[in-house]
Amino acid sequence: MDTHSAIPKVVPPLPRPNPKARDLPKRTALGWLKAGWDDFRTNPVPSLCYGLAVFAISAFVVWGMFRFEVDYFFLPALSGFMVLGPLIATGLYEKSRRLEEGKRTHLGGMLFVRPASTYQAVFLGLLLLFLFMLWQRAAFLLYALHMGVRPFPGFDEILPLIFTTWIGWSLLITGTVIGGLFAAFGFAISVFAMPMMLEERTDALTAMGISMTLVWNNLSVMLIWAAIVVGLFVVSLLTGLLGFIVIFPVLGHATWHAYRDIRVSRGERVFFSPE
Repeated sequence: MDTHSAIPKVVPPLPRPNPKARDLPKRTALGWLKAGWDDFRTNPVPSLCYGLAVFAISAFVVWGMFRFEVDYFFLPALSGFMVLGPLIATGLYEKSRRLEEGKRTHLGGMLFVRPASTYQAVFLGLLLLFLFMLWQRAAFLLYALHMGVRPFPGFDEILPLIFTTWIGWSLLITGTVIGGLFAAFGFAISVFAMPMMLEERTDALTAMGISMTLVWNNLSVMLIWAAIVVGLFVVSLLTGLLGFIVIFPVLGHATWHAYRDIRVSRGERVFFSPE
């Protein structure tokens, strides 16, 4: 008797599609930017006021840093903005969401948003704030390791030191790498978490985990989107923060459309669903 014929062949299971991967072309990121611009132009006054508020607060914070001689916060705060930016843009997500429903949004409705996951959204904000503060402490530690325990000399002295000495270049490179990692991590866990919590009942840890999963499984298009965000952020800095008045609202609206394109399933629960 042929024993080989009696044993059934082992057939490997067919690969199952990844529900988190959308296989979007890289040019989709430009489509998100265009959709954000269209939302900005539709009833533009609330979006402009929102951007003006972001500009005014940012300018006031920068002025306060230099006025009270804590300008050593400035450079770490730049990468920290990538961590807190998705949270600050919540009102812009709300406008885009209401435009989808054919509703008109006023500025008050954007400034005083009530997410579906109200208390968990507050908890998410606290977690992102903690991450931002952690990066600040790491930046101070990097400075102390390179320059010693001494007061920050000010930008007029530190900039030549950074670009003309090997210690300065070491600080610049390590600070950029570590700050970039903090910014990338903060961006990944928050870029879709806040839009998700705006319309779904979920908890902060689940939202952050799903956001990171969506970013990782759509990495190519999200890298392009992150590059667009960073590029426009640099443009805003080069305009003395005035670019925030238009650029920040457009990016906020565009992020909502990115969320809509990538987040196709709803209702995942990992920890608990708040009442």
